Amino acid sequence: MARRLRIGLTGGIASGKSTVARRFAELAVPVVDADEVARAVVAVGTPGLTAILARFGPGVLAGDGTLERRRLRDLVFADAAARGALEAILHPLIRTEMQRREDLAVGSYVVLAIPLLIESRLRGERDRVDRILVVDADEADQIARLVRRDGGTPEQAHAILAAQASRAQRAAQADDLLPNFGSEADLRLAVDRLHERYLDLAAAFSH
Repeated sequence: MARRLRIGLTGGIASGKSTVARRFAELAVPVVDADEVARAVVAVGTPGLTAILARFGPGVLAGDGTLERRRLRDLVFADAAARGALEAILHPLIRTEMQRREDLAVGSYVVLAIPLLIESRLRGERDRVDRILVVDADEADQIARLVRRDGGTPEQAHAILAAQASRAQRAAQADDLLPNFGSEADLRLAVDRLHERYLDLAAAFSH
């Protein structure tokens, strides 16, 4: 089977990536979401959760035996060695499961939603996409959405943004830049236009 066009969907936290991914899915485009896969590979009973417990201890578990992701995130946020250990456990599992889901997907092109795609490229890691689609949003809007969504403080939201790639770094890596400065309806229409373009690119890519 000819390899399909792979679109890497990314952007800063609370930039609108989920809305974009949902619209692609509504258009019958297969979307493989790295965050969803990351949760699946550490579900109860998985080798991923076993490895995390061996490295970080039972303190990262919630009362029902599932992984308390926020507690783990707080644990590794300011500790580069711990973060590296967690990535060494998770990244191979996530990569394998994403490939499995991609292989099962049906469509002329596939969207791989990878929040930290730009950060991994800046670290020199190889990625598995043919084009990079970056959702670009104003940082003030991202902070406001993040505070509403997660209930944290603006200062915490600023710290999360500061730990990610900058808007300029993302734009420099983008093949397609999708501005999210208007309404959700505007964003969805922009995805519709991109979809038509990607269908044309996918047809050429498969030949």
